[in-house]
Order: sequence, then structure tokens, then C-alpha cells
Amino acid sequence: MSGAPAKYQVLLTAGAEQDLEAIHDYIAEFDCVANANYVLDELMALVDSLSRIPERGSYPKELVTLGIKEYRQTAFKPYRVIYRLTANQVIIYLIADGRRDMQSVLARRLLGA
Repeated sequence: MSGAPAKYQVLLTAGAEQDLEAIHDYIAEFDCVANANYVLDELMALVDSLSRIPERGSYPKELVTLGIKEYRQTAFKPYRVIYRLTANQVIIYLIADGRRDMQSVLARRLLGA
């Protein structure tokens, strides 16, 4: 699958970049740098794979209950990657630990609440 040509350009918002940095820093501090690097590599591979098959993601249930179906998600458990598709881009808005109160996180980041 890695040989498949990219159909979409993948962009990370500043918030998503900060999420990755915070996840890495947290794991490095409370576990070890090797594990932090592993998780970061896996998340980046997941993000990169969205350039080829972004439609595979499901709709976040927290947003569907509000009638919002413009965002999708995929995961490297426990981390959820929330993104939106445009004509030729995948825009990553949020990368967060799915064990958090995702309703609040999504409301703040995506809906400005």
C-alpha cells in the first residue's frame, strides 16, 4: 500500500502539530524517549496514509450526535486523529488521547465552544 500514489495533500493545523508535540513530550517524560518516538512515528505514518485512503475514516460519534458529518477520524489507539476532507486535501485538526472527554475537546477545537 505504501507504493500507492497520494491522491490528497495532508495538512496539519497548528493545533494538530501542538498535539503531536505534547503527546511526544508527555510519553518521553513519563515513560521513555524510545516509546515517545515510536508513538510519534506511528501517528505520522497514520497521518501520511490518509493521503491515499482518507475516506476509510469513520465519523466521530460525538459530532454525529450533533448532526455534524464533515469530520472523520482514524486511530492509533488510544490516539484519535480528527480530520476533514476537501476536494484534494486532508486537513488534520486534532490528535488526542481518546480516553479524554472527547465531547469537550471536540467542542473547543472544532466548534469554538
